[in-house]
Amino acid sequence: MLERVKIRDVDRVMDSYPHQISGGMGQRVMIAAMLMTKPKLVIADEPTSALDVSVRGEVLHLLDELVEENGSGLILISHDIRMVSAFCQDIAVMYHGRVVERLSSLGSAQHPYTRGLIEAMPDPLHRVRRLKVPDRKVLEQADTWRTQ
Repeated sequence: MLERVKIRDVDRVMDSYPHQISGGMGQRVMIAAMLMTKPKLVIADEPTSALDVSVRGEVLHLLDELVEENGSGLILISHDIRMVSAFCQDIAVMYHGRVVERLSSLGSAQHPYTRGLIEAMPDPLHRVRRLKVPDRKVLEQADTWRTQ
């Protein structure tokens, strides 16, 4: 399974302590361990949070490939809405512990919290000095927003 998650020197990794391998390799080891049992559903909570941007895409593509190969479902939990939108068919946005919006693309976002998440994404072409913060009254109204 380590070979299937693209770890070349399996013997060295098997003889290593966790602190002796890179973050990306550690994530691949965890994916291998998780998928060995061929689960019906994989819940990945911030699977790339500790990884460099260059490794994130590789790990997510690998996870997606192996989950599809196993016929498993995948729930990807993350605060990174751009990454979620790139890898997920359906997006559920939670605010205060409740699903407030379901999306198939970020362009259809209507909830003030979702729009705030999108507006907070860095855009190298349009730099801003200060991020927009939703008005407190808008957030209080969002608390009463109903799921579509």
